[in-house]
Amino acid sequence: MKQTKKGSGVLFKVVVYLALILLTVSIIVPVGWVFMASVKQNAEFYGNPWALPAGLHWQNFVDAWVNARMGDYFLTSVLVTALSLAILLVVALPAAYVLSRFKFPGRKVLNTAFMAGLFVNVNYIVVPIFLLFIDWDRGLRSLVGTTFFLNNPAVLALVYAATALPFSIYLLSSYFITIPKDYEEAAYVDGAGYLRTMVKVIFPMARPSIITIILFNFLSFWNEYIISMTLMTDPGGARTLTVGLMNLMKAQNAAAQYGQMYAGLVLVMLPTLILYICVQKKLTQGMTLGGLKG
Repeated sequence: MKQTKKGSGVLFKVVVYLALILLTVSIIVPVGWVFMASVKQNAEFYGNPWALPAGLHWQNFVDAWVNARMGDYFLTSVLVTALSLAILLVVALPAAYVLSRFKFPGRKVLNTAFMAGLFVNVNYIVVPIFLLFIDWDRGLRSLVGTTFFLNNPAVLALVYAATALPFSIYLLSSYFITIPKDYEEAAYVDGAGYLRTMVKVIFPMARPSIITIILFNFLSFWNEYIISMTLMTDPGGARTLTVGLMNLMKAQNAAAQYGQMYAGLVLVMLPTLILYICVQKKLTQGMTLGGLKG
């Protein structure tokens, strides 16, 4: 009986390891191929697609950065993502702390509203948002002769932050609940107020959860396409990197500059890969620590 259980356990481990190996290969091979393709000359794409590049053709990145305006798109994405995260943290951290630590009239209503927001897919409401911004811009144009809401990276960042609030508040609140109130009571005894206790005591203790929120939302904001494409409609104006990449891919269908196109794809992927490698341990800790404490 013991031998049967032992044999079943070994077989289970083998199956799990094989599945993990296949999953790893299915991720690494496409990513590695894109990096390899980004330094190939255009003529090399008409031969064996799996052949190693004859040399490192770094001019692809220069052409993508300058000629295809990927540099401008990159800076716009950095601005929008950083501003979105700043707005999100400024709103979500105090909101999650208050909802999880204090009782006040309307608390259940707010919690229910934020929980309901988890089930709203922003892709379904992006058209109403777009139509609303058109009406507001039309009103502004009639009053002051200019527009504000469409083709504005700051407004796009505000929309990003608003769409990420329900999940962020839910995750942060779940973590804040696990922190014993003894720390706050000790801070109050030492003369700290609510704001100082929140900033100096609670937030540092919730650092793993905050890092998780930053990483998840960075990946979401950086790779977002539908909202940016809808709200940033000026072809010659500011565009995020994902929209710029899609425009580049459409343009390359005729020009067939594949090396330049894959170089643009690397520019989109590289920041997310670097960030994930740097904070992957904190990410795992932030997702599991709250449950372990509870």
